[in-house]
Amino acid sequence: MFILMKKQLITTLAMCALAATAMAENAPARWTLNAAKPEKGITVQPTMYGIFFEDINFGADGGLYAEMVENRSFEFPQALMGWNTFGNVTVNTADPAFKNNPHYVTLKDPGHRDKRTGLENHGFFGMGVKKGMVYNFSVEARLADKGAKAGKIRVELINKDNDIVAKSRLDITSADWKKHTITITSPITAKDAFMRVYLESKDAVDLDHISLFPSDAWKGAIRADMLQALKDLQPGVFRFPGGCIVEGTDLATRYQWKNTVGKVEERPLNENRWNYTFPHRLYPNYYQTGGLGFYEYFLISEHIGATPLPILNVGMACQYQNKGNEAKANVPLEELDPYIQDALDLIEFANGTTDTKWGRLRAEMGHPEPFNLQFLGIGNEQWDEAYPQRLEPFIKAIKAKYPKMNIIGSSGPDPSGERFDYGWKRMRDLNVELVDEHYYRDENWFRDNIKRYDKYPRKGPKVFAGEYACHTKKVEGKEPTRQNNFLSALHEAAFMTGMERNADVVHMTAYAPLFAHVDGWQWRPDLIWVDNLETVLTPNYYVQQLYSTNPGTNVLPLTAGKLPVAGEDGLYASATYDKRTKEYILKIANLNDGAREVAIEVKGLKNIGAQTVTTLRSDNPKAINTIAKKDVVKPVTTTIAAQTGNILKLSVPAQSFAVYKFGK
Repeated sequence: MFILMKKQLITTLAMCALAATAMAENAPARWTLNAAKPEKGITVQPTMYGIFFEDINFGADGGLYAEMVENRSFEFPQALMGWNTFGNVTVNTADPAFKNNPHYVTLKDPGHRDKRTGLENHGFFGMGVKKGMVYNFSVEARLADKGAKAGKIRVELINKDNDIVAKSRLDITSADWKKHTITITSPITAKDAFMRVYLESKDAVDLDHISLFPSDAWKGAIRADMLQALKDLQPGVFRFPGGCIVEGTDLATRYQWKNTVGKVEERPLNENRWNYTFPHRLYPNYYQTGGLGFYEYFLISEHIGATPLPILNVGMACQYQNKGNEAKANVPLEELDPYIQDALDLIEFANGTTDTKWGRLRAEMGHPEPFNLQFLGIGNEQWDEAYPQRLEPFIKAIKAKYPKMNIIGSSGPDPSGERFDYGWKRMRDLNVELVDEHYYRDENWFRDNIKRYDKYPRKGPKVFAGEYACHTKKVEGKEPTRQNNFLSALHEAAFMTGMERNADVVHMTAYAPLFAHVDGWQWRPDLIWVDNLETVLTPNYYVQQLYSTNPGTNVLPLTAGKLPVAGEDGLYASATYDKRTKEYILKIANLNDGAREVAIEVKGLKNIGAQTVTTLRSDNPKAINTIAKKDVVKPVTTTIAAQTGNILKLSVPAQSFAVYKFGK
């Protein structure tokens, strides 16, 4: 009997313990939000949430740059790479149309009845055409032979079944190089069409810079849907033209901004840093035509409302690829002057008056007003003493001529460790305005580093988190998944509450990379995926958008007891006030498998009023958005009825990121 009673007592105590645990888990988290003097809070910089563009994953040619023809000027190392030829086609360089791009093709009669001479170009993984869309075809052309009177070419759009779906003809009547244009309207929608150009005359013709753009391209050059995705982010800063491509595989292939301005036809070809870097994703045909160059980057920055942030080479090629070859990869200190002059000339190009050399070129290109460049990054991801040795003379020269220019230096490729610590020390010594930190880590790192910036020094250089993304650690086969799934996005959302809470230290951030072509990617995850017709916005994109469109102007203290809300009960949160709209903005990431109740005392408010909440969530942490299913994970906005009193009561859904706005 006693044994039975003892068992019953133990069972009862165990049930009580479970009930107490359940009650504790269901008890609301109690926080305090100090909103008494909201405009006195830490200022959120207008550059806080930005974007970073690099020409990786066919992000420029074949992506944001809307040119549909691959190797349009026949300047690839193999001049006809990207082209199929038939009949009598030769490549020539005598008396070219453009001195910087001297190759062109000559189309001559094949010499046989019922035969044809011509070219085919399949673009970048096919040519995407839309029903009813007008396409602008252009070519530099001339008659090839003296005494010739009339040449003619026919331009066709072909579907994957080799059927002609649209065509147009163009007459060539001059022995001098001239630009010719025609339009072609597609009667079909297809992502895998291609273009054929062939000779219809007995007289031979020379052709160069064969180009095809959709008529909806912004400024005639930028792919409209991809640009709109950037504009919809409302980014505060736009970092370009990349990271590692700035360095180049060697100094000869480093990115040189002066080669990307002026007439598009005269911009020389450059090898892309990523064309044969990854053995599992080789693209030997990956080159930079320069059609998307520094002028276009500045225009895009202006169009999307972002502060431009160009990155320039510091006189060092990629340190990863040149380990042990530093003598050739690093410019000697006494030979840095041309590199430093490039930096000074870029500032003049962006901000100079029209009576300066480079300001005049900007005006001639169509933008007499300055671009108001305020930030300049020197070097991308360099480390060790070779970097600050070269950075220092840049800083001295730039500050001597442009004392208000903000210089951004690098802390290297790691988020911690010996190289990182050395980089930060030297950047402090050199007194740069911001230090560029990069971190590509798994979800555990993002969760464990929420408080990363809580103890950073408040004086000295500020942080630019210039490249970061959560790389989920699960492995399938031999290759990491590293997909843009909801799990990665949720951990980024949680981590960003720590950035926002420390906005006095963190002045800029940018997820990386920005774009990837579904048929041509080399690196993932990426913020926006595209094919030749459509864009896919990832869960990570929506996290960035929820921050960048709801930044607020001032950070408000949000605490659980005396501590920031940074992981207690699996909840992560930050709060801001927007003095322009008079709204309070609360961002909460719930990493728990269950919903969590929260009660927040809002000091300084008598009544909470009505609220809106925008929630991004999924029951499946592996959920992704694809071309076929774009809206698997997408934010939803609802309105919550007004609450009286100053206790804000919330139920935060399981595995979710939510943005609450109230007090307007």
